[in-house]
Amino acid sequence: MAPPREKATRTASVAGAVVPMVSARSAQGVPTEPSGPPEATRARARRSGRPGEKPRGRAPPSRAEDRAEGAAAPTREGEPPAAPGPPLPSSGSRRQGSVRATRERRPQPAPVEVPGPTESPGPLVPNPGPGLRETAPGAWKLRAVLEQLRLSRREISAAVEVVNRVVDHLLRKLQQGCESEFRGVGLLRTGSYYERVKVSAPNEFDVMFKLEVPRIELQEYANSGTHYFVKFKRNPKGNPLNQFLEGEILSASKMLSKFRAIIKEEIKNIEDTDVIVERKKKGSPAVTLLMRKPMEISVDITLALESKGSWPASTLNGLPINRWLGVKVRNDMRRRPFYLVPKHAREGSGFQEETWRLSFSHVEKDLLKNHGQAKTCCETDGVKCCRKDCLKLMKYLLEQLKKKFGKRKELTKFCSYHVKTAFFHVCTQDPYDSQWLSRDLELCFDKCVTYFLQCLRTEQLQHYFIPTVNLFTPDQIDKASKEFLSKQIEDQRNNGFPVFGAF
Repeated sequence: MAPPREKATRTASVAGAVVPMVSARSAQGVPTEPSGPPEATRARARRSGRPGEKPRGRAPPSRAEDRAEGAAAPTREGEPPAAPGPPLPSSGSRRQGSVRATRERRPQPAPVEVPGPTESPGPLVPNPGPGLRETAPGAWKLRAVLEQLRLSRREISAAVEVVNRVVDHLLRKLQQGCESEFRGVGLLRTGSYYERVKVSAPNEFDVMFKLEVPRIELQEYANSGTHYFVKFKRNPKGNPLNQFLEGEILSASKMLSKFRAIIKEEIKNIEDTDVIVERKKKGSPAVTLLMRKPMEISVDITLALESKGSWPASTLNGLPINRWLGVKVRNDMRRRPFYLVPKHAREGSGFQEETWRLSFSHVEKDLLKNHGQAKTCCETDGVKCCRKDCLKLMKYLLEQLKKKFGKRKELTKFCSYHVKTAFFHVCTQDPYDSQWLSRDLELCFDKCVTYFLQCLRTEQLQHYFIPTVNLFTPDQIDKASKEFLSKQIEDQRNNGFPVFGAF
């Protein structure tokens, strides 16, 4: 029998504010319920007159019908355990600082317990309620920052026209040309622009040229969970991909070299566009085009093998969206194809160039497009949430810090994918639309910042699709770099994010 529910709560100091913490039961492996929606906390505080009073319990907001079309077949897979989040900040006294500008002190929320499904909760972050943080004098208003980041329609139109013309030309060449090994390629648009979370300018685009490869066998490389050797289960005579085989292994480096050579030759035939192929970056799976008119635009074109088989076993407990988007949506996503890109695994000081890396960028795009529990979330007549706004602000924060410190080595290994992964984990932790209301942008953004800081301090950022993979291991990003970024983000938060107004 489970131990009785603890009634006492503890507090912790998070950047100068007292934050209610989740019960210690979670540290003992006992499932805890997700924190309740912030507006419910405010309403109860107003009725009781005692902001610190523990609520008597409340049913969770009803989940909207699943967005997956048709009935999903029952799955034998159990609900995935939630990503083990980094430890919560240690408790301490409230810090009396000069960095304050709130004119009205609001009551501190109590931890909210909401009965929910049996799935274990996601990574834990402090319960976001009124008074989680106080704004620094002269702090940038986040809505003003988002308005500043809004992409110009005129620039978008001009950029997209050029990109589409070049990409379509290359696609036709591959589909109709004599290079039969690439005749079956199709187009898959991915990346921040197509996810509608691009910030600053429409100057970077990512596209995949996908090539279906039926009946392949994957051999995991060094228990990595992410990188694989690719073999054909049955390799008929005359297979156009045979020229890329190294023994039985389909060589990622050979295919990428031929793919790059075709593109490099074909761009010479594109008229009315000043476009070049950038020098190959070591370890990069993409062929990067640089267009210089009407504005400087870079386009990463990545060759991707498409497999319609079952997802690899390393992904079984990943994609923890059961409480957020629903079991049926998860099952539907896992029945979709997965992709392998020629991103080589590290091997000592070099790379294992025959390996392919799993890619789920198409699923990430769908998660951001259909991000609400309710079907109408953020639609014209629906309730607006601030999920994507928080992701934009997190991406912009990292981008601005990189600009501020130039090419300082401590920040070179951090990228927007780290921010996006942390953001997905916070969405798992707080699955309800009512926890992301547009009016609570400041609280939600602070919640995302807090979680990312915890990941940096604990050196733990779990891959969202492959839970055995930690993106913040010391061999990927050294401890000094994580400490440097953590300090810079803390300084920005304590001073109202002045970097938002720089550059």
